[in-house]
Amino acid sequence: MLVSFMDFEVEYLKLDQLRQLQSERLIKLVTYLEGRSDFYKRKFNEIGISPQEIRSIEDISKLPITYKQDLRDHYPFGLFTVPKDELQRIHCSSGTTGKPTVVGYTKEDVDLFSEVVARSLNAAGAKPGMQLHNAYGYGIFTGGLGLHYGAEKLGMSVLPISGGMTTRQVDLIMDFKPEVICCSPSYALTIADEFAKRGISADEISLKYAVLGSEPWTEIIRHHIEERLGVHATNIYGLSEIIGPGVSMEDFEEKGGSYIWEDHFYPEILDPITKEPVPFGEEGVLVITTLTKKAMPLLRYWTNDITSLYYDEKGKRTMVKMKPLLGRADDMLIVRGVNVYPSQIEEAFSHVQGVVPNYYLTPIEKEQMCVALDIDLEIDNDFVISQQLDINTDDYAIFVGNFGKNIENEIKKRVGITTKVKIHAQDSLPKCEGGKINRILKKK
Repeated sequence: MLVSFMDFEVEYLKLDQLRQLQSERLIKLVTYLEGRSDFYKRKFNEIGISPQEIRSIEDISKLPITYKQDLRDHYPFGLFTVPKDELQRIHCSSGTTGKPTVVGYTKEDVDLFSEVVARSLNAAGAKPGMQLHNAYGYGIFTGGLGLHYGAEKLGMSVLPISGGMTTRQVDLIMDFKPEVICCSPSYALTIADEFAKRGISADEISLKYAVLGSEPWTEIIRHHIEERLGVHATNIYGLSEIIGPGVSMEDFEEKGGSYIWEDHFYPEILDPITKEPVPFGEEGVLVITTLTKKAMPLLRYWTNDITSLYYDEKGKRTMVKMKPLLGRADDMLIVRGVNVYPSQIEEAFSHVQGVVPNYYLTPIEKEQMCVALDIDLEIDNDFVISQQLDINTDDYAIFVGNFGKNIENEIKKRVGITTKVKIHAQDSLPKCEGGKINRILKKK
């Protein structure tokens, strides 16, 4: 029986009680997969393990790792563990390479999905009776419907506007006066830009909480969103293969790390090369086991997201937290031997006054090695005005050149790589119009 999201006791379980619950659920899950999944039964045979050998959550490292390619190799329904007539919903991942990864949900799974999203929204500051402006994409992507059902379970009303149509988004926010918005961080910035164009200040906007996810983001993005929209901006994390959004969530009064709802999703951090567990607190690839799903449970799913785990002694809840994503393992660039993620670049230029966090990275290759990065980045219009410079003069060109050099120096100091920064006027680079945004352009 699933624990109701209104039963907050599960979020405060003592560690030994939580481990007992996880152990019971893992033992039941492995037996379930042995009887229902040809894929996992074959995997168990290949590594020579039987369900009887799994006696507690501590035995999880004996089990096989599952990869996205496994889902693609068994497209579309090869990893489902229930017949199609027991499914209530089917979603696909939002990925753009190869075949989509297909995920299925029984009625129990949809209830679980709603529960963890409701739990997440509550942590973000949302309450029953509030209105959610849902700017996540609907349809085959899990974001829109996931947030929709979770908000309704919490007792909120939902405006299902989906992504895009930014001018209409702003019209409806001003007319309907919702307290909560959910979308990607980059799209929240696009909406903030539209408010600014209309001369609408943060204190004129009804929004109080922004629930943002689907892409890594940094404190500079949070600062811009909170300042310009007048909200508490928090990160919601998830992925379609596990369930969708609602795997983990920041608390709006704590921030900086997201509680993983580990009564349903057991996390591990593995070394990206050896695939072995790293010491607790160190960075690596997040791997998640779905402890309670029915239609397509996964053992030790390799998310490809780089993070670390920790317990927050000052936090409200006892469940483990994950630090903000450093990036995805396949987003990592190796620039002259230095491992670099876009989030590190973003964090570095956040220390320079006047930067607008709308940017793109272009790796520069020489003899099949990445030797530098080109960065296209916007400068804040108000900051330019404060310098009292005519944009048509040499003085302005010198100012912009020095501004770019300052950013290059900051990145060199903090990240240790060479970059070439090209400064653009605010609102001149492409913006997110809903969904995820890719900051890395094709290599030169």
